[in-house]
Amino acid sequence: MTKHLRIGLVGAGPWAGMTQAPALAGHPAVTLSGVWARRPEAGAALAEAHGTTAFTGEDGLDALFEASDAVAFSVPPDVQAPLAVRAAAAGCHLLLDKPVATTAEAARETARAAEQAGVASVVFCTLRFAGSTAAWVGEQSAAGGWFTAHAQWLNSLYASDSDSPFAASPWRREKGALWDVGPHALSALLPVLGDVTEVTAARGPAGTTHLVLRHATGASSTVTLGLAAPEGAAGVSLVLHGERGRAELPDGWGDPVASFRTAVDELLDAVRTGRPHPCDVRFGLRITEILAEAESLLGA
Repeated sequence: MTKHLRIGLVGAGPWAGMTQAPALAGHPAVTLSGVWARRPEAGAALAEAHGTTAFTGEDGLDALFEASDAVAFSVPPDVQAPLAVRAAAAGCHLLLDKPVATTAEAARETARAAEQAGVASVVFCTLRFAGSTAAWVGEQSAAGGWFTAHAQWLNSLYASDSDSPFAASPWRREKGALWDVGPHALSALLPVLGDVTEVTAARGPAGTTHLVLRHATGASSTVTLGLAAPEGAAGVSLVLHGERGRAELPDGWGDPVASFRTAVDELLDAVRTGRPHPCDVRFGLRITEILAEAESLLGA
């Protein structure tokens, strides 16, 4: 590894342009080693904007891996998983987006590839790296004694007046809120309440999904997920109830660029120390397994 960790970026969509690319290009301990995208023109534009090299084609992807110590991904999860397997086989550490994959088998292959290659990994579940929410999750996990939790992730992404660039995402249209915002809820619930031991799932209006979860600590949680809620109904909340009363997830997740830089910092630490990160590919695999079980119960 060079003095600066060389991190390549796979993907050049809206999230890459808004978050990953500026975070990597502006990180003092990182060199953005290049950009590869399925749309070469988008990759070239993003690379030029951040003063790095655009790699194109299948040979270009391998060349990006060769020029990098780690790879950050900003592509649909069904694309991410097999590319991450290739990156790990090339010896690159992994900075993955959530969810890791959209099938448990693909997520297992990714986790297996990382383990076999001995590379570090971090999955960018946003609220686990945003300052106030990450601290809250850590505090509630340490406190313990929680009896139940209620989480709601409702977005108006598909409202008629929505101008979100993510509304055009084919994988979000296909997989829905369960896979898009479900990882956010699980990334907070699992470290606080323990692993999920039982899943119940039901459909609600406009593609909404309802989950009832039993956790290893004996606690239970309910989760409501949606991408097509009326604008007035949209919002995020997570409330815990237990021996110490009530605790609520803080509002606002801060600047996603700053949160992604924190994820980079924590990947750097995992690389240097060899200690697995708590939000690594194995944690991402567990989230994928839970989502896949819920999906099967819904008959999707």
